[in-house]
Amino acid sequence: MLKKSGSMAETNNQENATKFKEKGNKALQAGNLDEAIQNYTEAINLDPNNHVFYSNRSAAYAKNGCYDEALVDAQKTVALKPDWPKGYSRLGAAYAFLSNPEEAEKAYQKGLELDPNNAQLKDALESLKKTFSGPGKSVPVDNPFCTPDLIPKLAANPITAAYLQDKSYLEILSELRKDTKALGKYFQDPRIMKTLEVVLGISLVKTESPDGSSAQSTAEEKPKPEKPKEEVKKDDIPQEKKDALKEKELGNAAYKKKDLDTAIQHYTKGYELDPTNVTMLTNRAAAYFEKEEYEKCIEDCEMAVERGREHRAEFKIIARALERIGKVYMKQDKQEKALEYFEKSLTESRSDALLQKVNKLKKEIKERERQAYINPEMAEEERQKGNELFKKGQFPEALKHYTEAIKRNPTDAKLYSNRAACYQKLAEIRLALKDCDECIKLDPTFVKGYTRKGACHFAMKEFSTAINAYSKALELDKENKEAQEGLQRCYVSSTTPSSDPEEVKKRAMADPEVQEILSDPAMRMILEQMTENPGAIQDHLRNPDIARKIQKLMEVGVLQMR
Repeated sequence: MLKKSGSMAETNNQENATKFKEKGNKALQAGNLDEAIQNYTEAINLDPNNHVFYSNRSAAYAKNGCYDEALVDAQKTVALKPDWPKGYSRLGAAYAFLSNPEEAEKAYQKGLELDPNNAQLKDALESLKKTFSGPGKSVPVDNPFCTPDLIPKLAANPITAAYLQDKSYLEILSELRKDTKALGKYFQDPRIMKTLEVVLGISLVKTESPDGSSAQSTAEEKPKPEKPKEEVKKDDIPQEKKDALKEKELGNAAYKKKDLDTAIQHYTKGYELDPTNVTMLTNRAAAYFEKEEYEKCIEDCEMAVERGREHRAEFKIIARALERIGKVYMKQDKQEKALEYFEKSLTESRSDALLQKVNKLKKEIKERERQAYINPEMAEEERQKGNELFKKGQFPEALKHYTEAIKRNPTDAKLYSNRAACYQKLAEIRLALKDCDECIKLDPTFVKGYTRKGACHFAMKEFSTAINAYSKALELDKENKEAQEGLQRCYVSSTTPSSDPEEVKKRAMADPEVQEILSDPAMRMILEQMTENPGAIQDHLRNPDIARKIQKLMEVGVLQMR
């Protein structure tokens, strides 16, 4: 029984380890390298004798720039399964990244002894010889972005040639030429990973199937040269691919006619004929989307991403699949999930339209969170706490509670009035004035909002504006004592002559509004008339615009009434 129990436990560990490996594979494909490494580590902890787990983690470490760790895992892979050619591919790549061409060559040669026809090992060995002039005879360029043939190499590749038209890409290249340590910032940028592939002549990491077979190609495969599209002849295309394209065209025609079931049948048959053409999957996903069969749509999109990475599909195709997953989640009102996939899509291929959608969605999510936070009952509790602290003179603490109350009930005018009082006590007059304006905006009949606003303007020596605020308060409540006293203070302060005439002049001329008034020929005539005949002011005050200007001059002390 004990033996049987131990066997069951071992089986469970292996199953759980496989699950962690699969999570690691998904994270690696998504560019989440730390997450991938963590999952592979969990798999190793559960099943420390599985060579594939070390191989995959070696790949993740290499992609993350941790070449020493990649080497250790590659060595462990070979130790666990010395007859596995792919392990030597990992080992050779790790040595190559560590600028040790002799050991890299030995590793690749050992792999070829086990599998003389292994194209990947052959290509890796050829790339190694091109990168290093010879084992032990030269040192590779420390910074691959400083090689003199960098731009020609990139221009010769149809994918990287397109990148050279992108200003942001050229700026990144310039940064990397100056400092290779900056490479760590761009490991999740597919453009930079493709650049490394082209410059170094290797293909950066992908994961293996559980048995180590070629379910996904290994890390260090030299990219095959692509024929320019215009040079590809129809006779060069295999019959299966031709038939697949015909099925795709039939599917597209049916899709346009809204005959979605027929379209799906054609896309399915096309994919069976040519599994490398992932547009069959994205097109079929679009048909499922129209049929509102969202789970099938997501399944096809995820498969398109996975197969697309395997077959090196264009970034735009992978981006399209990720964006469609986001659209499904939008239909299901799962905005956070939709945002996650939209942002993933943008990392594959930038789209201004999608970027605008993402920015809009972020605002909507933020607004929804704000709305969900509203709770008038809790707002009132916070207000009461603020009031108690305010009475004790603990204004900073009271301010926090008033702010929380506003978040809980942002349409309650009195909350802004309370916080304005707190700001006044803390001498934050501008912030207090802003809250007074918001209070009045929410409730134009709230008298306290006007009296507090009047007090703010008075503190700023803006007496005419303060008079307007107090006057408005008295229109709403003729007996309001605070407004009456405030109005009286304003008149006294605005008509009290300054003890220093030079100070008055300096302060007045620094005010753009005063300068404008004094430069107005009509106002100068009025002021001269008032000097000769003080009684003339009564006639001029009947004009609201002139009255406002006169009040302003009285406010700053330029005009004094006796």
